[in-house]
Formats: sequence, C-alpha cells, structure tokens
Amino acid sequence: MSRLGNLGARLYRGEVGYDFIGKRRIWYGVSVLITITAIVGLAVSGLNMGIEFKGGAVFTTPKTSVSVSDAEDLATEASGHQAIVQKLGNGGLRIQITEVDTAKSDEIKAKLSKDLSVPSEKIAADLVGPSWGEQIANKAWTGLGVFMVLVVIYLAIAFEWRMAVAALVALIHDITITVGVYALVGFEVTPGTVIGLLTILGYSLYDTVVVFDSLKEGTKGITKQTRWTYSDVANRSINSTLVRSINTTVVALLPVAGLLFIGGGVLGAGMLNDISLALFVGLAAGAYSSIFIATPLVADLKEREPQMKALKKRVLAKRAAASAKGEATEAEQDDEDLTDTDDAAPAGAVVGQRQQPPRGHGRTSGKRR
Repeated sequence: MSRLGNLGARLYRGEVGYDFIGKRRIWYGVSVLITITAIVGLAVSGLNMGIEFKGGAVFTTPKTSVSVSDAEDLATEASGHQAIVQKLGNGGLRIQITEVDTAKSDEIKAKLSKDLSVPSEKIAADLVGPSWGEQIANKAWTGLGVFMVLVVIYLAIAFEWRMAVAALVALIHDITITVGVYALVGFEVTPGTVIGLLTILGYSLYDTVVVFDSLKEGTKGITKQTRWTYSDVANRSINSTLVRSINTTVVALLPVAGLLFIGGGVLGAGMLNDISLALFVGLAAGAYSSIFIATPLVADLKEREPQMKALKKRVLAKRAAASAKGEATEAEQDDEDLTDTDDAAPAGAVVGQRQQPPRGHGRTSGKRR
C-alpha cells in the first residue's frame, strides 16, 4: 500500500488525525484575512469586465507579422480606448475594444487596415451592444442566486438547516476569494468566467456533502452516550474523508493547471484564462472551505443547542472523573482494543491524543486483553 493510501486508512480508523475542530479559530482567522485581501483588491482594482458585459467591438485579422504589443498600441491609438490583443493560432490577431458603436467601428476598421497592412475586407468585425452585455450580467447573477437557493433548500431537507447555512457560508467564501483574485491579477471577466464560477461551486459542494454525510451518520443517537461530544465526531468525519478530498482536488487541479499555465501562459491561448483561473482558484478554495470552514462551523452551531451543551458537560465531567481516579476512559479502552484487531473502527480525533470516537458510537469489535 502506498504511503498516502496507508495514511488514509490510518486516518479512517482513527489511529492518527488532526484536530481541525479544536484549531478552528486559526482557520477562521486565515479565511477572514484572505477574504479581506480579496475584498480590498476588488474595491481598489475592480473587475476587468469583458466586452460581453461592457459592449464594444472585436476585430479579427488574417495572418500578420505585427507583434501583439505593437498591435495594442496601434489599436489604442486608432480607437482612443484601451485595446486587448491576442495572437491566434493561425497567426492572426484578435483585437478587442470596449465602448465602440457601429459608426466608430467602421472608422477603426479602416485605420487598422492601414496600420496593419491588411486588406479591410479581410478584417472581421463583431459588435456587442452594452444592453446585451447587461442582460448577460443579469442572467449570470440570477443563475447564481437560483443555485444558492436550491443548495440551501436541498441541504436543509437532506441534512439540517445548520449544515445548509455552513455550506452557504463556504460557497460565498469560495466566490469571494475567486472574484478577488480576478481583481488582483486583472484577468478579464467573460461568460467563461461565470461558467467557471458555477463549476467550482459544484466541486466545493461535493466535498462538503461528503463530510456532512459522514457526520450525519456518526451523530445518530449521539445524546444517548457519554463518551463523545459533537465536535469529537465532527473531527472524526473530517479526518476520515481527508485523503479522499485531497485526492479529488489534486486530480481536478492537474488538468486545470495545464490549461492555465501551459495553455494560457506558455502557448498564449488567452481565452483559456477566462475559465481556467476561476477553476484553479475556486477548486483550491473549495477544498479548503470544505475542510476548514464548513464542518467546524456546523460544530459551532450544533454545540450551541441545549442538548449538545448538556452532552458536552456530561462527557467532560466523566473524563475528568476518570482522569482523577487514574482510570482509563472508555475512549482509551477502545484504543487498546485496536491493538487486538485489524477491523476495529475507532474514529480519528487528534494526533497524540487518546480520546478518539468510534465509528457510530458502538464498542470496537476487538477482544479486551
């Protein structure tokens, strides 16, 4: 078995683990810092909205020897607006200029034909009206809003409202970070960007639901026992699905990284950046929020309930009494059982700590020494 696979099995059985819930305030602080940076970047730099949203003209030329930088200077001078130029695979240029109407586009086309030494009839011009761009933007916001509402309704029905709230916070966290990165790096926002945002929300939600499902199963009848708090089981749920979440994210990030760094960076296929940056940042942020934000937030909300407060008080009192008497707690006894059996299934909590909740809440299947 590979090292990662062996680690995953040990995390699943609870032999090792990390205290995600106990250190949640650290991760909350990291998320707040990242979010503030994204918001500041958005407020200072703003988003570089594409022509589909602002309106303008796109001129496509046949093969030419003019460089991208020279073409940008010529197009900017011809139009009076900042131009964005991309080199196409056939050697031609794609020149994008915002806030251009039909009358002005003909004038710009004639100037480009002269400056680039390209016949005017071979330059294709496509116009996008600002009203159409506004409609696209409104539909994008509407689609995003409908998605969020459906997610909350589904999670509230399938799990409970606290998990729905935590998942919604995690999704907003992912969107904010991704949009902030777009503002900071100055990438153009196009319909492809919107598609990328909606795609990453699905990935983020998938990881979150996997952990929530494990948590829901592990907390059935939790108030009928006095060994584990809700946070103990929540921590176990994150640890048991940790390697799975990492594997899923890495496998998803590899092809996206190829699009972003090789396709968009090395090969200069700028249009790939529209969707690949959103996917790359969003997938990474989604994996982070599923592990460090969503489930710890659920634990925070649940342990404010009276019955969970009472459970935590009973569990801690029992552990304190056992410790004072020098007796092993039931959690520690379950750990000893693990040495006698390979199929025992205690749940992971914290590396170096003995108290680890079993899968479900039953006793492990090993024989006591």
